[in-house]
Amino acid sequence: MVAAGSGAEALTVAGWFGPCNYDNDTAKISAVLGDWEDRFGARVVAVGFGTLHLSVAAPPVSERDALLVAAEHFALCPDNVWQGCRPYTLAAYAERITGAHRWDFWWD
Repeated sequence: MVAAGSGAEALTVAGWFGPCNYDNDTAKISAVLGDWEDRFGARVVAVGFGTLHLSVAAPPVSERDALLVAAEHFALCPDNVWQGCRPYTLAAYAERITGAHRWDFWWD
């Protein structure tokens, strides 16, 4: 437990190093997650070494919106697209997150 106003802020307060193989600035990750909390009702459910799991109350439901969010996911965690499920394209990833109430990230 840490004293933080949200799960997004808790990552920075706790000193989480999950994406250290990609970016060592957890405050940037927290800023993105804070935005997703506001826009999609995203909540941190679990974190591990190199992993982050979110529940999402209001995921994108249109193809266009999902593609825009997929680009944000890619900027945060390119491994989700490059090393996720085939085909390794942003459009395919967008299809996978359309309407998905769970977003998972991992940094290799």
